[in-house]
Amino acid sequence: MGRQGTNDGKGYFLPDSSILRRVQHERLVGLFYGQRALCIGALAPLNYVGTSEHTHERTMPWKRLARTGKAFETVFFGSRAQADDVIARVHNLHGRVNGVLPEDAGAFPAGTPYSALDSDLMLWTVAVMADSAQRFYELFVRRLSLDEREGLWQDYVRFGELFGMSRDTAPPTHAAFRTYLEAQLASGRMFLTPEARQVGYQTAFKIPMPRSYQLAKRVHDLIILGSLPARVRDHYELPYTRAHAFLFALTVFVVRAARRTCPSRLRRGWNTHFFELIARTERWRIEHGKATPQLWEREPATEMPALRT
Repeated sequence: MGRQGTNDGKGYFLPDSSILRRVQHERLVGLFYGQRALCIGALAPLNYVGTSEHTHERTMPWKRLARTGKAFETVFFGSRAQADDVIARVHNLHGRVNGVLPEDAGAFPAGTPYSALDSDLMLWTVAVMADSAQRFYELFVRRLSLDEREGLWQDYVRFGELFGMSRDTAPPTHAAFRTYLEAQLASGRMFLTPEARQVGYQTAFKIPMPRSYQLAKRVHDLIILGSLPARVRDHYELPYTRAHAFLFALTVFVVRAARRTCPSRLRRGWNTHFFELIARTERWRIEHGKATPQLWEREPATEMPALRT
């Protein structure tokens, strides 16, 4: 599975040397990067359909996404023993994710095979995660140096290797990674199936939060919208006006300034509490018959009340 080194309890990403750990340890990165990555990632039909066709918790999607967020943070921050346990469970699940497209999806005809163990498909998942982590760190904390960007990408390549991605598949440098990502987004390979459009949109903008968090949710939705590449917004047909751009810049300025006043223990750390809050809110809404963003339901992708200006 590509794992290296001994199980010494120190973890795969060390505090004093890993750029990935430093970036992901920022709570603002951990709270935003996953949703943005999933929203962009849904543009790859083989990745999306492969995931969707083998998802068992369609009635509680945020429970599944919260579990994924906690699993990744265990690999980022946990001991090697903890990380290896997560990796083994994910590898077991991935071994069962294979099949063929049931119908045409853009450039991919029906019958095109997919597998969660395909290194090219893994690379796309790793790429959108790395891009999103860098994007939010540089929005909220500071711009990374060229060497730090290189270190972040190399750490993410190692992260992919832990789950079985071949290093030979990955762009060898951060610059090559950027070229790869831009080429992918500009290519005809990007296509949103009707379900992917819905799920990608709801993942980004329909996160279930308690009623007391609704103002925070409006801020969250604006930040996600403004952080997306223009090509991605075009695929989702998401409006982005000058007013949105102004409010996005203002919001980032305010959040960045507020972050500097927070003690380190609030700025950095695991996001397990927040992941569990989202999963609990989803469960409470379902149990009480209240509206909740069920990802299998169809809603107009342009209906974005939280983004009104």
